[in-house]
Amino acid sequence: MPDTHDAYTAAADRYELLEYARVGRSGLRLPRISLGLWNNFGDDRAIETQRAIVRRAFDRGVTHFDLANNYGPPAGSAEENFGRLLRDDLRPYRDELIISTKAGYYMWPGPYGEWGSRKYLLSSLDASLTRLGLDYVDIFYSHRPDPETPLDETMGALATAVTSGKARYAGISNYDAQQTREAHRILGELGIPLLIHQPRYNMFDRRMEDGLLDALAELELGSIVFSPLAQGLLTGRYLDGIPADSRAAEGRWISGDNIDEAYLGRARALNAIAEARGQSLAQLALLWVLRHPQVTSALIGASSVRQLDNSLDALHGDALTADELAAIEPHAVHGTGSR
Repeated sequence: MPDTHDAYTAAADRYELLEYARVGRSGLRLPRISLGLWNNFGDDRAIETQRAIVRRAFDRGVTHFDLANNYGPPAGSAEENFGRLLRDDLRPYRDELIISTKAGYYMWPGPYGEWGSRKYLLSSLDASLTRLGLDYVDIFYSHRPDPETPLDETMGALATAVTSGKARYAGISNYDAQQTREAHRILGELGIPLLIHQPRYNMFDRRMEDGLLDALAELELGSIVFSPLAQGLLTGRYLDGIPADSRAAEGRWISGDNIDEAYLGRARALNAIAEARGQSLAQLALLWVLRHPQVTSALIGASSVRQLDNSLDALHGDALTADELAAIEPHAVHGTGSR
């Protein structure tokens, strides 16, 4: 069927609705909550649902949309679908957007289809730009460190992406503290600042606290944390069972095995703290990751406009107090829900 969506004009008050934070010591600011297209933007989701979410996000001041080459399913389809939305809806606003993509995980067969070689990263970036219909992305990330490729080669590829004009900034994701320091050093010697780190961080995955937060502060880098809601475990989704349409029921990223008694006890205790604040568990979880000055933005997913709004409304809540943080601590246990 032909696409018959209405013409889009962004909300005039969009920049009055959301807080923005500077990325480390750079000149770039990001919304405190950004929209990630890891899930819900592949070919398994209706394009009109995707369009409604993206429009609503931008209308509420979300200027940053985060992708990777392999997001889907199938791999590449999230970039293609977002490229369609850019063409149809957001093209007049391109200079108001931060669009990021990554390469590092498996994308195509053969020896050049994953990890951190110059061949793979730059070929992947070209393919991403084609799928997105863009001349450049704002941030290009090395999605994960490569244990076999010299870091000089991987960082050199990021530097080339920037100097060629195909990316405005360079970023890294899933690097530990020492790898982050080394990446920062190499890029600096090449005359390219390392802008941002994208680690996984939430109440049930606290590895970021094992040196990475200190490294970010030392290097004056920003970060944007992914999975702040632990793939839905830090929402009210599973407090009373496993819904048939949930990720746990689908076995996508998590399964019913993750919903054990230890998880339920901690999640229900955290939910009670959230309710006492007049918030949802998801909103509490977002404010918890944003409490660190090194965390510039939290990267959320959304399967509906309603879910998006609930997450963005977290920023309406008061900052967590010392007493609330102390009450959260016994229940924010690293490894909870991991099976």
